[in-house]
Amino acid sequence: MATIEARRQKRTDGTPGAPRYRVRYRDPQGQQRTRTFARKVDAQAFAKAVDTDMARGDYVSPRDQQLTFGEYAKQWQATRVRRPSSTEALGYALARMADLEPLRLNAIRRSDVQAWVQRQSQTLSPTTLRTTFRELSSIFRAAVEDGLLNRSPCGRIALPTVEHGQVVPITTEQVQQLADAVPARYRALIVASAGLGVRQGEALGLTVDRVDFLRRTVRIDRQLLTPARGKPQFGPTKTPASVRTLPLPQVVADALAAHLAQFGEGPDRLIFTTGHQGPMRRNNAGDMIRRAVAAGNLPVGTSSHDLRHFYASLLISQGQSVKVVQSRLGHRSATETLDTYGHLWPDSEADTIAAVDIALAAMR
Repeated sequence: MATIEARRQKRTDGTPGAPRYRVRYRDPQGQQRTRTFARKVDAQAFAKAVDTDMARGDYVSPRDQQLTFGEYAKQWQATRVRRPSSTEALGYALARMADLEPLRLNAIRRSDVQAWVQRQSQTLSPTTLRTTFRELSSIFRAAVEDGLLNRSPCGRIALPTVEHGQVVPITTEQVQQLADAVPARYRALIVASAGLGVRQGEALGLTVDRVDFLRRTVRIDRQLLTPARGKPQFGPTKTPASVRTLPLPQVVADALAAHLAQFGEGPDRLIFTTGHQGPMRRNNAGDMIRRAVAAGNLPVGTSSHDLRHFYASLLISQGQSVKVVQSRLGHRSATETLDTYGHLWPDSEADTIAAVDIALAAMR
C-alpha cells in the first residue's frame, strides 16, 4: 500500500522550506518506488490511483508509461517467429504504421486508430488495409497481455468494405492456350497446377519423392518459400488443413514424367526449376505467366491462382461435394469453400420442388 511522507528541505539561509510530499510504494515486481509532490492533495490522489491500479492489476511502471508505440512495436516484432515471406509482409505492415511510432503507447486512443485507418484508406486497398489493421490489433493485444494497457484502442474500428467479386473460372481452352504460350520448360507446371489445384508455392516446391506414379497420388506437405531477400527454402503449407494427399490424374502424371525425362531433377529433387537448375521464385513464375497471358491473348489479370479456380470448377461440374472440394483444395473449412465457389454449384430448384411434392402429396 502506498504511503505518504511529509518532508521539509532547508533553504540556503537555513530556514525551513515549504513541505514536500513523497509517495512510497512497491510495484508488482517488489521494486521500491517513490514520487514527490509539492501539494499534499496531489500526493494523496497519486497514492490512491496507485493502490487502485495495484488492486485491479492495471499498474504500469513510470518507465513503461513513457514507452512509445514504435519502441514497443520493435520489441513485439523481435518476438515473432514467422516464415521469411510472412516476416517480409510484417515489415511492410509496420512501415505503414510510421505515423504512430512517436506516440506514447498508452496515449493512443480509439479515435487515433480510426484516424489512422482513414489516412491509410487513401492509398491502400480495403484488403491490404484489413491485413495491416490485423497486425496493428495484434500489437495492441500483446501490450494488453503484457500489462502495459488496460484495453486495446482497436475495438469497434470501422474498416472499408471488401468487395468480393464472384470467381469466374477460365475455360479448358484458355488453360490449353496458357500451357502453349509458356516456355516448354514450364508447360508441365501449368498442367500440374490446373490438374491438381495446388497453390503456386506448393507447385514450385513439388519434389519427385512427393509424387507416387505407381499409386497415382501426390503428397502436399510443404511449399517453396521465396523471400525477396535470402535463399528459397521449404516451409510449412499455408495452414495445417493444406497438408493433403491428392489423386494424380493420368494427364498430369504424363506431363510430369515427360518433364523429368527432358529437364531432369533440380536441387533437393525439385521438379520445376530455372534454366540454371535452381529453385524458381514466385515473382519469376508470376512474370512468366503474365508474359504468356499477353502472348496468348488471355483475359488480363489471369494468374496461377486461376488454374486453382479451374480445378475447383471441374470438381464441382462433376458433382463432387463441398467436403471433397474443400479437402482437395486444402481449405480450412467448408465455409471457405462455399464462400469462394458456392455460386458454381448447380441450382436444384426442380429437385427441391419434386421432393416437397412427393413428401406432402397426401396434403392435396
